[in-house]
Amino acid sequence: MGFEFATATRVVFGPGTVTSAGRIAASLGTRAFVVTGRSPARAGPLLAALDAAGVGHVTFAVPGEPTIGLARDATGAAREAGCDVVIGFGGGSAIDAGKAVAALVTNGGDPLDYLEVVGAGRPIRVAPLPLVAIPTTAGTGSEVTRNAVLSSPDHRVKASLRSPRLLPMVAIVDPDLTLGLPPDATAWTGLDALTQLVEPYVGIRANPMTDALCRVGMIRVARSLRRVCEAPDDAAAREDMALASLFGGMALANASLGAVHGFAAEIGGLCGAPHGAVCARLLAPVMEANLRAIEARGGGTETLHRYEEIGRVLTGRPDAMADDGVAWADDLCQSLRVPTLSAWGLGRSDFPRVVADAANASSMKGNPVSLTAEEMTEVLRQAL
Repeated sequence: MGFEFATATRVVFGPGTVTSAGRIAASLGTRAFVVTGRSPARAGPLLAALDAAGVGHVTFAVPGEPTIGLARDATGAAREAGCDVVIGFGGGSAIDAGKAVAALVTNGGDPLDYLEVVGAGRPIRVAPLPLVAIPTTAGTGSEVTRNAVLSSPDHRVKASLRSPRLLPMVAIVDPDLTLGLPPDATAWTGLDALTQLVEPYVGIRANPMTDALCRVGMIRVARSLRRVCEAPDDAAAREDMALASLFGGMALANASLGAVHGFAAEIGGLCGAPHGAVCARLLAPVMEANLRAIEARGGGTETLHRYEEIGRVLTGRPDAMADDGVAWADDLCQSLRVPTLSAWGLGRSDFPRVVADAANASSMKGNPVSLTAEEMTEVLRQAL
């Protein structure tokens, strides 16, 4: 047995920990480039902490999922302002944009020089600016991952900058920051967090450390995701989901993802659909497709056992089987009113392109079984 495990240099978790951001940033630099979501006002507690610590700052808002052009603009703004530390404050989009800025400021060049798939894929050789990642959603786990996802409107795909150097210097996970998250975003990001626990657990690169994180994370999702959608102010449920998201990020960064994320990157780039919403709708159909494919081809006993354990964890029933986990995920998706893929503009005519592109996606390579084009098409049909 052999594996490696890497994560953010330091993780600070707990309610109210955003107040530590000023002191932490002051230990890393003197002027912060603060990348926020579409509403910079939500960063008020962070900016107050920076002011109290004497750290200068400029803000840059990311209104949606970051594009190559936005990364160029943000990098130019950070250079012009003379910033020496980057803080990503928001959902995965803000944190990923912050990662890209931190790397591009020190490495130079254009995002396309380093992007996978649509770019030159050059390695990031110079250490990025120190990065502090502060999530305000519980889903992406981007605060502890080693990639930054950017959308290329010209290519209608999403691709990553990827390097161990992109792991944040510090991740501050304050569950209180998720209290104002709208119901839809809470549901979508929460199901994305579940996906990022399920896929590394059954994937081909699972290891004992990620297994432990995935098991604990799935337990917390099972008891708290529905609750946090029904009672948004439930602090204990918010804390469970923030921890599950953190563990999912650690797991995916050190094991692998699978077909859900292989599809999601292509569909998100093609339709502009929110990543979490796409993953949420695909989770149950992909789980079912993997189970049917394993049963049809024979073998895969260990993976089947893992799906059975997922069924027991999600349902809370010691006699649950793998199909019960699929049914649980599907029922939750329906009860939380997650939109179908057709709601984002995906049509049957898009299936051949999505299937062909997803088959070559890096995440697809971690799936526990190689799905045929027909099996992948059936997944899309069920999610449509």
